[in-house]
Amino acid sequence: MPAFAIPVRATPGASKNAAGGAWTGPDGAARLVVKVTAPPDSGRANKAIESLLASAFGLSKSAVSVTSGAKNRLKTVTLNGPDEAALKKRYEELLGEKP
Repeated sequence: MPAFAIPVRATPGASKNAAGGAWTGPDGAARLVVKVTAPPDSGRANKAIESLLASAFGLSKSAVSVTSGAKNRLKTVTLNGPDEAALKKRYEELLGEKP
């Protein structure tokens, strides 16, 4: 199963869970905006991010994992799905949404 890594900017402790929109960092790279209501303690926000992105991409929770930036707002999340082109297309759709 191909892996597809996506850069995200997380906001833990948000008022609602949401994934969509782009955040551009100082390096000029766009990251998917991900907001979760879970607090950033004991990995609860990371688990919520994995669950939210699994739902947004139509994958099982076990197919999504935070692979870097576990204690940082800027993270890399790896998606394992059967069709990398479909994952990339969905990522681009989410980037284009308003945060």
